[in-house]
Amino acid sequence: MKIILFFLMLTPSWLAMGQWFEAQGSAVVRNNDKQAAKSQATQNALKKALLVAGASVSSVQQVVNGLLTQNELNIRASGNVKSVEIVDETYQGNNISVTIRADVISQQTQCFSADYRKGLLLTKSRIIHREQANIGELYNLDKKVIDRLSNHIKQSSRFADVRLAVKNQTKFSLFSQGLYNRQLKDLSISLANLTDSQYILFSEINDLSFDNVVQNSWQFWQTDEFERNFAITIYIYSGTNGELVFEKGYHDFANWSYDKRKKVDVNSATFWRSEYGSMLDKTLNNIMTDIDDNIMCLPTRGKILNVAGNKILINLGSHQGVKIGDEFSLLHLNNFIDQNGQTYAGFNISDYKVKVTQVSQQTAKAITVDDTLLGNIQINDLVVRY
Repeated sequence: MKIILFFLMLTPSWLAMGQWFEAQGSAVVRNNDKQAAKSQATQNALKKALLVAGASVSSVQQVVNGLLTQNELNIRASGNVKSVEIVDETYQGNNISVTIRADVISQQTQCFSADYRKGLLLTKSRIIHREQANIGELYNLDKKVIDRLSNHIKQSSRFADVRLAVKNQTKFSLFSQGLYNRQLKDLSISLANLTDSQYILFSEINDLSFDNVVQNSWQFWQTDEFERNFAITIYIYSGTNGELVFEKGYHDFANWSYDKRKKVDVNSATFWRSEYGSMLDKTLNNIMTDIDDNIMCLPTRGKILNVAGNKILINLGSHQGVKIGDEFSLLHLNNFIDQNGQTYAGFNISDYKVKVTQVSQQTAKAITVDDTLLGNIQINDLVVRY
């Protein structure tokens, strides 16, 4: 029999070494269907193995000696499962326990930066067509969707250390519509410096319309339920050099079951339990997944807060995943302007390497690996582990 595991990407076995993880899963035998129960128990065990391995998951593999026939295992993970073995199965009454051993290569072993959480600042969104928010008076949705996205990231993200700035709107849309690239870079860098973040997320809510309005505005309200759209585009910029690193649009729709004259409280649990609110949550969860997948291997750059002889203090700590013994390279930020006035990011890579000797929640102390004095390293220079 073949176990077919569905993941996101294939990784040749020679690129990284896997680790074996053993886990046990259980299930209840219903209607005397031991085959289905064993399949469910095996899936549960594999999920545990992947989570313990730190896999966030990815590959299409075929493994002999299993019973996951006609079942899809769909887990969000970024790694490669080289093989799965069923070690043991035990029946006790109506319960079955299955022990599996999985050879997992998590994607963290394929990029050093995946070891660390990136400081990600979420800014207030902007409703592009505010007249579309009139029905339900959803004017606060620009703030609430970002609050909600923050919660999704805090609960499930493994690579983002989220911060919020939703009290006031930024000038992102103004600069973006006017193609003011220099101002966009300056805005991103400024916000990063103010909030001690590595990446900045901007967003625009592009559509809150109803599908039927244009087609038949008079009969539109004769039905109790009708479909409302939701479209949002997110942009992630580097706070170090202001470059755009990720952009994607999302669109979905769901039934809007509220009366047209009713003001809807987007802060209420009732709204988020509605079909439309559930659709929004699903979209935000997809955004969170894409953020994780795309920032995972982006370089984690920290700032140097203090320099003394051969020692430095950096603004990355245990909260971001830094551990004693981690090594970093040192960079000088060296932006340059071309003949057309365009600004480009540049880095001078120092010969120095430092090793972490002490870690606190938000900072870490490091020393040069060969005890060399840091002659030309300054405050606000960067540390990076690629």
